[in-house]
Amino acid sequence: MTIIWVCQLKSLLLLYCTLGVSGYKLNADNEIKDEVHPGVSTEWGNQTAVREFVLLGFRNISEIQVLLFPVFLAIYILTMVGNILILVLIVVDHHLHTPMYFFLGNLSCLETCYTSSILPRMLASFVTGDETISFSGCFTQYFFFGLLSGTECYLLAAMSYDRYLAICKPLHYASLMNGRFCLQLAAMSWTSSFLAISITILLMLNLTFCGPNEMDHFFCDFIPIVKLSCSDTFMLEVVAAILLPLWTFPPFLLTMTSYICIIATILKISSTTKRQKAFSTCSSHLTVVTIFYGTVFIVYMVPKKDTLRDLDKAFSFFYTVLTPLINPFIYSLRNKEVKEALTKVVAKFCVVKETQTSLCSCFQCK
Repeated sequence: MTIIWVCQLKSLLLLYCTLGVSGYKLNADNEIKDEVHPGVSTEWGNQTAVREFVLLGFRNISEIQVLLFPVFLAIYILTMVGNILILVLIVVDHHLHTPMYFFLGNLSCLETCYTSSILPRMLASFVTGDETISFSGCFTQYFFFGLLSGTECYLLAAMSYDRYLAICKPLHYASLMNGRFCLQLAAMSWTSSFLAISITILLMLNLTFCGPNEMDHFFCDFIPIVKLSCSDTFMLEVVAAILLPLWTFPPFLLTMTSYICIIATILKISSTTKRQKAFSTCSSHLTVVTIFYGTVFIVYMVPKKDTLRDLDKAFSFFYTVLTPLINPFIYSLRNKEVKEALTKVVAKFCVVKETQTSLCSCFQCK
């Protein structure tokens, strides 16, 4: 008898769970009622009710929608060209084969992937008018976004530690910041970020989405995704609240500590010329760190009041799209070594072009 009751109870629980996650409800006559939402699957027993999400993007500024496509296309092209150029210069010029430029090369590679994970889908949306993104596509985009943004935190920390050793420990710099240690720091940056985002994604995949499916953002981010879930997100939010400080605060604290020591050391230098030279070696990186962490903290750490909630999308656009665009210009325009390497590459290219032209003219004469 007990076994029969247990079996019946299991059947009722299974039916309840199936009805709950699939978007079905019982009406007053205890009949199954199917609630249909746009982009929501109504297949019986389907654990994921939502088939796709709708990214509203910048729909609220419809008066300039026509201008957005050429502007974003120009931003994407400049970002790709700038970061790839920095990467090529570091590989080609042996004078840039130093720890600082090794990390800068990693950062340029990261920024290229970072932009490519967000902007191409936006550009396609402007052309086709299709604002939807599949369930798997949304989580894939968030995975790469989380992986790359977390890695950037650690790479910026590694670059700040490199500047700390160069300015505060110049005699020990070569022995401490060797090639093997640089590879270890870069590998740790990518691995730690991969582990953190993988745990988050695995927990998020257990969420149930049964509509609505409209996301007021231009890419798939943690908070907009969780808001759309119709299942209990308490455990996920607790894990995220634990992972976020462990993920971001150590590199942030290392960056801040390094620059406090750097500024204190620079202020002790008596010579104005030497002081300016020492500060110029880290001013570009300090600018990038300030822009990146400033916008990230506004988006994720500041309490969500009505005035700031409207600006979240703008600040998110700044650190996901504009920061990768301006980084190459900051490092090239304020860095003498990069400018010299660029001049050499351009000069070599011009020489090769002139040689090819002269050879072609000689063959034509013959």
